[in-house]
Amino acid sequence: MKLNDLMPNEGKIKLPKRKGHGNSAGQGKTAGRGTKGQGSRAGSGGHLYRQGGNLPFFRRLPFIRGEGFTPPNQVVYNEINLDQ
Repeated sequence: MKLNDLMPNEGKIKLPKRKGHGNSAGQGKTAGRGTKGQGSRAGSGGHLYRQGGNLPFFRRLPFIRGEGFTPPNQVVYNEINLDQ
């Protein structure tokens, strides 16, 4: 048996809700956006470059990406004691 042979338990995987597919589906009509306002309009959300005072997400990426980075082609040198 290998790791790729393992399957999750029956009923463990839960599919995400398909929003806006009829009222009986649980997230129909407004699909969880509310009735009126800026957030209910098309095109709202997903703007990671405007965060209102915080450092924008894309300017934060180099700091996050540089944390714990080791280059894949890094050469590891062994130390040799020349006094012995």
